[in-house]
Amino acid sequence: LTALLLVLMSSCEKNYTEFYSDNRPDIPVTFEGATTHGFNPYIIVPLNDGNISFTLAIPATSGRTIAAISRVHAGGTAINAGGVRAATYIDAPIAGNGNRATFTTTIDEFRSKSDANNTLVQGFINGNATELQIAFMFLVTLDNGQEIIPVQVQAWIRK
Repeated sequence: LTALLLVLMSSCEKNYTEFYSDNRPDIPVTFEGATTHGFNPYIIVPLNDGNISFTLAIPATSGRTIAAISRVHAGGTAINAGGVRAATYIDAPIAGNGNRATFTTTIDEFRSKSDANNTLVQGFINGNATELQIAFMFLVTLDNGQEIIPVQVQAWIRK
């Protein structure tokens, strides 16, 4: 009986597919001028300046160009790729320029986009912390219609 059960159990092969995989697109997107220690690239923005700008780039050797930054998701560092397709941070797609596209915003605009973002920044301004990390995620559309969601990128706001 044991031998029969062993044969039956070992002869059944199930394909459970892939439960989890890293977001590693065929064409990587990098953030020019951003620093990274660990996973998420970041830039440092002085609070009194308030200008935030990210230049997204794909390799020139990829054979593709960036048609647009189609969607932008912004908030605290807990945002993830699941919210990118429904995001409404930008009113219209941002056109690409060859293998690059630049997203520009300000701390004031970030605050105006949602009550949660405003509360996040206002708490930082009124509090004792010297640094606030805010995050952005992008939906990048290539010239062939392929869509890529790169890793989260952050702006570290410093007093």
